[in-house]
Amino acid sequence: MENELSLNGKAAVVTGGATGIGEAICKLFAAHGGKVVVNGLPGDPIAEVVDEIHKAGGIAIGCEADVGTWAGAQSCVKAAVENFGKLDVMVANAGVFPEQAELSDFPLEAFEDLVHTNIHGTFFAVKAALPELQKTKGAIVALGSEAGLKGVPEIVGYCGSKGFIHSFIRAVAAEQAKYGVRANIVAPGPIDTEMTRPSKGEMTMKNAFASVESVPLGRRGTPEEVANLCLFLSTELASYMTGAIYPVDGGATGGSGMLGLQAKREVKKGAPEGTVRLEHQHEGRGTLR
Repeated sequence: MENELSLNGKAAVVTGGATGIGEAICKLFAAHGGKVVVNGLPGDPIAEVVDEIHKAGGIAIGCEADVGTWAGAQSCVKAAVENFGKLDVMVANAGVFPEQAELSDFPLEAFEDLVHTNIHGTFFAVKAALPELQKTKGAIVALGSEAGLKGVPEIVGYCGSKGFIHSFIRAVAAEQAKYGVRANIVAPGPIDTEMTRPSKGEMTMKNAFASVESVPLGRRGTPEEVANLCLFLSTELASYMTGAIYPVDGGATGGSGMLGLQAKREVKKGAPEGTVRLEHQHEGRGTLR
């Protein structure tokens, strides 16, 4: 039924789908009737995620490819069409978060990595998907960031790369609406992946503290809380929603100051129980937001 939160057999590509937020998206999509192409880079646990989806009764295939290249992005779309006969949803999720430093000290190679994965990876994935999405009147969901909506010291390149995604997808939505293609942005705040844990990723202790304490709900979000919105925007329930940015940030972009310090203990510990089992993280690359 079209009024249910179900993908009803829709075929989806999820770039950066083997770890973190991407893993949550892949497993949630499969659990709600989607057929999923799990994309990742060499060394990512693509096969493991596909196997876990199969064991849970879902449908998925893997596609090892760098979507920061045109050939890699095309191969993901080709995998969906060859295996599922169509493409209904493109989730442009792959992204990197390099080291933190003021702009004057930020390494040029780290900025090139941001451009390659965050900008090229989104541009190429969307461009490659459009011919098939026009056939199915499909949907695009791109992962932006709270950081693309406001200025954050020491990650200005990351902010800029996510700002590109926000503007790019809104323009795609305006351009592609005549074909029935919808395009939206999900903008996570601090989510509980390796990026927000100083012991695992590049986040400094100072910035990890600030990122959480600026959240009115006083806690990190979970990857599944982000995936929930990606799922909704990919279903027919969101049929009149396009060209918009939807923060999943615990109120961070709507608040100001250290509001998380005021959150009650029960609110800070109020993350919902997940429905999908997440097994994989990947330091430095993949789906870190």
